[in-house]
Amino acid sequence: MTKYRLLFKKSVAKDLRPIPKRDVARILKCFDLLSEDPRGPRSEKISGRGKYRLRSGAYRILYEIDDDAREVVVVKIAHRRDAYRLG
Repeated sequence: MTKYRLLFKKSVAKDLRPIPKRDVARILKCFDLLSEDPRGPRSEKISGRGKYRLRSGAYRILYEIDDDAREVVVVKIAHRRDAYRLG
């Protein structure tokens, strides 16, 4: 099984800045999981949207999957209280 290529929206770098370093390290490890299997046992589809989420402690990684291009686009990384707000 070939790996998925990870792509990031420009806003993701901005999302990571206020997060403590120990949590950022945990989030970076989750990226390896996403490239291996974006629909793995720890991921969950968000109802009503074409996005998925992966939990990393108190933070959520929101992403979209393009199976044809074998790409995962990380859309947002946020604290769980803010992750699902529209805007």
